[in-house]
Amino acid sequence: MKVGVTAASGNLGKLLVAELASTIGAQNVVGIARTPEKIGIEGIETRAADYTDAAIWPEVLEGLDTVVLVSSPAGPYDRVQMHWNVIEGGAIAGVRKMLYTSVIGNGKEAETLYAPVAAINRQTEAHLQASGLEWVIPRNGLYLEFDVAHIVNAGRDDGIFRNNGGDGRCGYITRDEIAYATAKLALSESANGRVFNLVGDCYTQAELVGIVNEVYGTKVRYECISDAEFYAKLEPVRGDVVANMLTGCYQCIRNGAYDVPSDFLAASGRHAKPVKEQIRQIQLSH
Repeated sequence: MKVGVTAASGNLGKLLVAELASTIGAQNVVGIARTPEKIGIEGIETRAADYTDAAIWPEVLEGLDTVVLVSSPAGPYDRVQMHWNVIEGGAIAGVRKMLYTSVIGNGKEAETLYAPVAAINRQTEAHLQASGLEWVIPRNGLYLEFDVAHIVNAGRDDGIFRNNGGDGRCGYITRDEIAYATAKLALSESANGRVFNLVGDCYTQAELVGIVNEVYGTKVRYECISDAEFYAKLEPVRGDVVANMLTGCYQCIRNGAYDVPSDFLAASGRHAKPVKEQIRQIQLSH
């Protein structure tokens, strides 16, 4: 059985390839990327492909039993079509099973500026479910690495971590944990036809800041600011599209859209590591 991973030169893709290679052997893993030479994992087969090139995907996915479709990054392009190119290509190539790395949410994200991004993920989920392929949808929690970095950076600045997340609770997770659970799902037949929330415990922004302070010895405090203030802080640096998306992301935290139950145990056979342990591992590996 050969398992392919798309976007295999990216942060999550590389971890998935490495996790699968250590489990089923590098000879059974195929890394797919626009620039395969950037994957850099010894012993695997690599193939070149771009999400935007619909015609190439049946050939690229030929001979693969299972494919992990890693979500394309946010940007000003048709991500639904890009994901569909891979799904359709897999169906034509005779792929048996496909996973799509989606994002958590309980429906309340539709009430936020994040709604357009959430809609892309849900539409791709629907396309995969209707494709005729065996499917699994791991919905990833928010990457813990991002907010830990921002909190630590705040400690180097004025000691205040500011966003519009308020007192909402959010399921965080590291890419390492996501890769571990997703690899298990790729190889598990009992997971087929199911959606899994890949998160651990949920925390408020203030609670997360407190844990980061414990691990890193920082003295940061959390301050909730308005949506308008957060957007105004981001837009000059990140641009309108990303500023809207990130403002919406923290709106999702505030309104409870990311306060979801964890399916990590069902997905992987163990509980997600405690968030403090995950943060310690970020410190050691970065």
